Amino acid sequence: MQNKLKKSSTDKSIHGVCGGIAEFFGISSLGVRLLFIFLPGNLVIYIILANTMSESPRSL
Repeated sequence: MQNKLKKSSTDKSIHGVCGGIAEFFGISSLGVRLLFIFLPGNLVIYIILANTMSESPRSL
């Protein structure tokens, strides 16, 4: 089964984008969030990803 990039339904601060990226690559979501905060131009990338990434199914 192919792993697809999706928003996280469990590790969600704003839209689940950073949590989804962290789950996809198997790294800490804190590290992904820090990259989005400190690297320039990532706000635009975050907004694009928040609108284009598909939602992951919610778990019970």
